[in-house]
Amino acid sequence: QVQVVESGGGLVQSGGSLRLSCAASGIIFRVYNLGWYRQALGKQRELVAGIGVDARTNYADSVNGRFTISRDNAKNTVYLQMNSLKADDTAVYYCNVKSGIRDYWGQGTQVTVSS
Repeated sequence: QVQVVESGGGLVQSGGSLRLSCAASGIIFRVYNLGWYRQALGKQRELVAGIGVDARTNYADSVNGRFTISRDNAKNTVYLQMNSLKADDTAVYYCNVKSGIRDYWGQGTQVTVSS
């Protein structure tokens, strides 16, 4: 059974930092592309950052230079380091693991940035 579990969300002041973690089990983690998405209240879910099996990364323009995505295949975990947080970063953050038609999501973790 595949499980994808996010952690690390919380309340932080504007300008602060958080690190999100996502642990996946039941899959061959190293062959999956990984992504962090977020969905703010009343808005569509959007891609924040992605990392491929070759560790190449991509970022949304709104977070480029502030967020860093990384993966640890030995721990079956993907991270999102978020610095210089802004109120606009407030959202539920979701982890996605995908390989071909295999596409799994976590339950989400709330990040709230107070201004």
